[in-house]
Amino acid sequence: MTIVHQQARGSAYTHLARWGRAFVLSLALVAAAGSTATADPVSERRGGTPDFGPNVTIFDPSMPVEQIQATLDATHAKQVDNEMGTTRYAYLFKPGTYGTADKPLQIKVGYYTEVSGLGASPTDVVINGKIEVYNRCLNNAGPNCIALVNFWRTLSNLSLNINAKGQDGCRSSANFWAVSQAVSLRRLNIAGGGLSLMDYCTDGPQYASGGFIADSKLPATTNGSQQQWLTRNSEVASWSNGVWNQVFSGVVGAPDDSAFPTPPYTTLENTPVSREKPYLFVDTKGKYNVRVPSAAKGTRGITWANGMTPGRTIPISDFYVAKPGDSVHTINAHLALGKHLLLTPGLYDIARSIQVLWPNTVVLGLGHATLTAVRGATPLEVADVPGVVVAGVTIDAGLQESPVLLRVGKRHGWGWSSPSNPTTLSDVYFRVGGPHVGKTDTALEINSDNVLIDHTWVWRADHGVEGFTDTQRWNTNTGRKGAVVNGDNVTATGLFVEHFQQYNTTWNGENGTTILYQNELPYDPPTQADWMNGNVEGYAGYKVGDKVRNHTLYGGGVYVFNQNNPQIHTENGFEVPQTPGVKLNHIMTVNLSAGIIDHVVNGVGDAADMTKIGQPVYIKQYP
Repeated sequence: MTIVHQQARGSAYTHLARWGRAFVLSLALVAAAGSTATADPVSERRGGTPDFGPNVTIFDPSMPVEQIQATLDATHAKQVDNEMGTTRYAYLFKPGTYGTADKPLQIKVGYYTEVSGLGASPTDVVINGKIEVYNRCLNNAGPNCIALVNFWRTLSNLSLNINAKGQDGCRSSANFWAVSQAVSLRRLNIAGGGLSLMDYCTDGPQYASGGFIADSKLPATTNGSQQQWLTRNSEVASWSNGVWNQVFSGVVGAPDDSAFPTPPYTTLENTPVSREKPYLFVDTKGKYNVRVPSAAKGTRGITWANGMTPGRTIPISDFYVAKPGDSVHTINAHLALGKHLLLTPGLYDIARSIQVLWPNTVVLGLGHATLTAVRGATPLEVADVPGVVVAGVTIDAGLQESPVLLRVGKRHGWGWSSPSNPTTLSDVYFRVGGPHVGKTDTALEINSDNVLIDHTWVWRADHGVEGFTDTQRWNTNTGRKGAVVNGDNVTATGLFVEHFQQYNTTWNGENGTTILYQNELPYDPPTQADWMNGNVEGYAGYKVGDKVRNHTLYGGGVYVFNQNNPQIHTENGFEVPQTPGVKLNHIMTVNLSAGIIDHVVNGVGDAADMTKIGQPVYIKQYP
C-alpha cells in the first residue's frame, strides 16, 4: 500500500503518532465495551453457514425449483408495493444451476430485495429463466403503471439464461428491468435474449429514471424510456434508444457519441478510476468469504473475463456480522479491534456514530441494510485513512436534525490517503424523509482526498408516508445540502442527488471528476423568496467552488419541476468557475412541467421553461 502525503499536512512521523493515539483510543473503547461486546457467532461456527439472520435465504441447486419459486413469489407479493416499508431481504444462490428449459425460474424483484449469486465468478451461478422488475401500478384513479418509483433493489454476481417459457408474447423476447434510482446491476452475465430497461407490456412504455450497470456482460440492450443511465466497465452486444443522458465508461461495444445530443450518448473509452463492489462468495471448501476487488486506473471491460476479479479475499470470520438491535457500542468495539463489518438486512437505529477507524476496513450491507439517525446522530463516520470500502448501505435521516449522515474524513484532517487505494462508496444511498420525517444539514460529506463514489442516490424525499402536503414538507423534511466534496482527487461514477434545499452538490476539492450526474431540483419551495441564494434566484443543481481550478464532468442533467409554485425561477442549472481547467461535457437542463431554469450554466444556454416541457436544453461542452 502506498501512503501519499497530501499538501504538506505534516510528516509521516506525525501521521503515525496521530494514528498511534487513535489506536490507544480504540483500545480504550474496547475496554469500555467490556461484556457488552458479545461473542462473534461466525468465529464460533467456522466452517459452517454463518448466521445471517432471518431475512437472508440461501438456496442450493438441490432444492426443487417449485420451492424456490414459491419463496420468491411470496416475498415479491409483500414487497412489490412496500415502497416505504421496514422489511429487508437478501436471497443468495450457492454455485450451481437453477431452473431448466421446461421449468424456468421466474423471479420478480420488489423493494428492499437483493438477489445475488455466491460464486467466485458470475458464471458459477446459472439461472435459467428471468429476473425482472415491471412497472408498478399505483392505487389511484385511472391507469398509472410506472417505473419512476421503482427504487431500492439489487441484482448481482450470476449468469442469466433468459427463458420466457410460459410468459405471454409481449414478454417473450427480453428480460425486463424497469427501475429508477438506488438500483444496481453488477457482475452479471446475461444471454439467451434481450435486456429491456423499460417495461413496455404493463400499460407501457412509461418513463423510468434509472440507473446503473457495472462489470457485466450484456446482450442487445434496449434503453427505451430510461431518462438517464450509466453503464460502466462492461461489455454490451448493442444498445438502442435513450431519452436524455446515457453515459458509457469503459464499455466494450458502447455506442459512438459523436452525434451528441442526437442520440444523447456520452462515451468514455476508459474509466479513469474504478473499483468493483465487494461480494460474498462460497469457496470450493464451502466456506464463506468476501472478495474485495482492487482499485484500478484506466480500465475497460469486465474484471472476471480471465478468472477471479483481482483483489483480496477476507474470510467471513474476520467480519463482525451485525443484526438489527445490536448496539453501536458493540459494533464499534469490533471495528476498533480490526474486524470488518457485515450488516444483515434490517433497520438499525443509530444514536451515536458507527466509527470506521482503520484503513482497508470493509463495511458491507446485505439486503439494503438501513442505518437511521436517532437524536441527531451522524450514523457513519469514516476516518481520514485509505482503502476503506462501504457498500450496500442505506442511510436515513431521523426526526432530529443531523449535521451530516455520512462523513468521510475530517475537515483539515490527517491527509492520509492513497491514489492507488481510494476509500470507496459503492451503492450507498441516502434518504431525508419518505418513510418518516427526516432532517439533516448535509447528507454526504467527503473531506478525505482520493475517494471514489461508485453509484449513490442522495435523496431528499419528494413524496412519502408522512401525510404532509408539499408545502408542509418544505419546512418538515429539511435537507439543505446533498453532497459536499471538499477532498482533492475525488471521482464519482454515477452521482444522483435530488431535491435538496440549497446546493444539491457542492464540489470544493481540486481535480474532481464526475461521470454521469443526475439532479432534480426541489419540487416544493413555496415561494421565490424561499428559493433564493442571496440576490440570486435559486441554487444551481451542481456547484463547483469558486476557487477550484481543475474539475471535469461527463454527462450531467438538472431537471426542474416546481409543482408548488410553477413561477419559481432558478438562474442556472450548473454554476462553475470560469477557468480553462474546469470542463463540463454533454450537460443539459430540462423542464418536467413546472418552474423555470433560466440558463444551463453560468448564464449560457436557453431557458428550460414551460414552453419546452420535456425538451432538453443541451450544451455539448463548456467552456
